[in-house]
Amino acid sequence: MVSSMTAIPNGDPCVSPGEYRQPGASALVVFLLLLPMFLPGAAAGQSALERALEDPRVRAGVEGLDARVSAGAELLAEIGGIVSPSGHEHERAERVAQEMRRIGLSQVRVDGSPNAIGVIPGRSGKALVFVSTLDDLATVAEHQRRAPGPPRVEGDRVLGPGTNTSSITVAMLMAAEAYVASGLVPEHDLVFAAVAQEETGLVGMHALLNEYRDRALGFVDILGDGRSISYGALSIHWWRVEGEGPPGHSLGGGLPNVNQGLARAADRILSWAPEVQDPPQRTVVNVAMLRSGEVFNHKPASGWFSLDLRSLDRAVVDRMEEEVRAILAEVSEETGIALRMEPVQLTPGGQIPGFRDSELVRTAEGISRYLGLEPQLSIAGSSNMNVPLGEGLPAIGLGGSRGGERGTPEEWADVPAMVRSAQHVFLLAAALGGGAGR
Repeated sequence: MVSSMTAIPNGDPCVSPGEYRQPGASALVVFLLLLPMFLPGAAAGQSALERALEDPRVRAGVEGLDARVSAGAELLAEIGGIVSPSGHEHERAERVAQEMRRIGLSQVRVDGSPNAIGVIPGRSGKALVFVSTLDDLATVAEHQRRAPGPPRVEGDRVLGPGTNTSSITVAMLMAAEAYVASGLVPEHDLVFAAVAQEETGLVGMHALLNEYRDRALGFVDILGDGRSISYGALSIHWWRVEGEGPPGHSLGGGLPNVNQGLARAADRILSWAPEVQDPPQRTVVNVAMLRSGEVFNHKPASGWFSLDLRSLDRAVVDRMEEEVRAILAEVSEETGIALRMEPVQLTPGGQIPGFRDSELVRTAEGISRYLGLEPQLSIAGSSNMNVPLGEGLPAIGLGGSRGGERGTPEEWADVPAMVRSAQHVFLLAAALGGGAGR
């Protein structure tokens, strides 16, 4: 199989959220040279999905996942019950790695993120990378600690904090097991990675991209069964605008006062915001939190406010940041208060011209319909997929409901939706991994 998902080489090293930068001009030139490989003409005749479904091993693999419902639900109850707030996922990662070894994956390891990674080896040297989120919100971890018992299976649901997000990791494991059991041998490596610290800077995804950037045909971020498919990413930059000034008692107070600098800067930014807000492009400027001082009779030495900048166009975010810096410099000169921007989380984003008609997106769309879903397509993803898309590398996100009450003590996961997610991943691996029909 000659894939039309060929990765776009990019020489920029993986950078931390605080150091994020856009791909250079050289990456754009290479992308334009490779653009025809993304377009429909590169996949003449039958679609990859149609070819895969002609293989009886593929059809049997899809049907076999329906028979794995009970085992999948029990595994979810176990993995979902492991307390794993972002930055503290090691125990859950080790349990996922253990399951990968049981399935029969190769090169199973837990890296320093800690990501749990396993591979079904191919022979091309290229890789199709499937990604699930390993960590939970801190609030979920607190609900887990306070829960009267571990998650439990009740009918078509697995009940308990930690089950909603973990259902996508179990779906990925179920798909990997079905592929191994099918007897299919892929042309390209099939990489299955449960990545850590999605909630705190996409740390695990940055590490995974650093490992696979040069040979990845594409990345598939598993967020659901494919009721929605994202093929573009929203750039979201969160900052703390910090201010410093001379402290003092109210009796000897007066100016300069850090609160005047912060308040004037926040007011000026929000007054300028309507000039750039653009709903179709998801361009937003927002100040949500202001913090300074602890007592009535003192003026504080420091304070800060939050700043949320986002847009589908990364260049727009850069221009907004330049404008904010100019406003802060102006207010600092007026008030005598030192103001600076400190990054909190800079989530990359980007759009790939023509990617809507790529084999990766079209195949995922076809699989959704094959599973009885009518997918909604979006260019405004916000998840692990943002990291490769931010560097011009092909990535999609499979969305869809996973259950309900996420982040509450009553959280639950939908087992049939988990199985559909597994079927979608299995079919993507069979159709684009190069193993079907051989």
